[in-house]
Amino acid sequence: MTTYKLPIVQGFEHKINHKNTHLITLKNRAGMAIALTDYGARLVSALVPDKHGNLIDVVLGFDSIEGYLQAKEQYHGATVGRFCNRIAKGKFHLESNEYSLALNNGNNCLHGGIEGFHRKVWDRQVSFKKLVDFYYVSPDGEEGFPGELKTSVSYELTNENEIIIKFRATTDAPTVLNLTNHAYFNLNGEGNGDVLNHLIQINADEFLPIDENQIPIGKPESIEETAFDFRQAKTIAQDINAQDDQLEYANGYDHCYLNKQPISQAIASAYSKESGILLEVFTSEPSIHFYTGNFLADDVGKSGHRYLRYGGFCFEAQHYPDSPNHPDFPSVVLRPGEVFQSEIRYKFSIQK
Repeated sequence: MTTYKLPIVQGFEHKINHKNTHLITLKNRAGMAIALTDYGARLVSALVPDKHGNLIDVVLGFDSIEGYLQAKEQYHGATVGRFCNRIAKGKFHLESNEYSLALNNGNNCLHGGIEGFHRKVWDRQVSFKKLVDFYYVSPDGEEGFPGELKTSVSYELTNENEIIIKFRATTDAPTVLNLTNHAYFNLNGEGNGDVLNHLIQINADEFLPIDENQIPIGKPESIEETAFDFRQAKTIAQDINAQDDQLEYANGYDHCYLNKQPISQAIASAYSKESGILLEVFTSEPSIHFYTGNFLADDVGKSGHRYLRYGGFCFEAQHYPDSPNHPDFPSVVLRPGEVFQSEIRYKFSIQK
């Protein structure tokens, strides 16, 4: 059995663009521990007790900054922005101006562009060993986005085994904004095979169909009698290979589900019978993007095991993809004098 430990601090003492990087650890009274780094304001590890009382690291990632720099998958655990998910052709209009963004996903701008928030060294402040605040100022024109944007992301580990992530941002000029956390989870343990045996439940009646470029094609559609119906828990494996254009376009699940739940009710959950660990997700965001790690491969993680396709899944709470180009979608525009705030909660428990 793999023995899971938090990464060693020294592996995260690095310098990027004249800024030092660090590893920060938080522990609670219930025995859970998480590790964070200011490189990408990202979640590095989450050690969670399993049904046998063993600590399992359920977050994919690396044991050094160098690992993140060299990884084929750049978004492990990161805060992604200025606009997470895709913007078609890297273009949008805002107040009579057209903006052109960096293209890094075919003809799309994905997760903020080539040098998005995931590649920045954020400033940090640790409070009472239970809360970490990260800060980043994105200059006007960075990756093509207008306005100077001041962003903060806080991580809190509660004694109820919740990771609470809060986002806050202000701007000095009209801009578009969509922030999320991009942790890959494997509740069997990081590097322990794939996640196809996980039971997934998504409390949503509608999802956004996409085209071959993974851009929403229009209005939401019902998940009734489709491979996208997770209202009753089912394994990822059950329908991921169904004959469906949507699954073929994305090479698996990589789709946005509409969230009509209040933040007090979980929009999604995942469960591993192997570990007994249940993960529930609560959010103030209008959607949850379910991604099954369709392009994970070759990176070697903290456990020393090679990550597989479907080796982790993401529950990315966010606004809809390509929102700036869909006036009927919930607005992603942030203007001077306004404050953007959102919240994601990842709650862990045991279900034997």
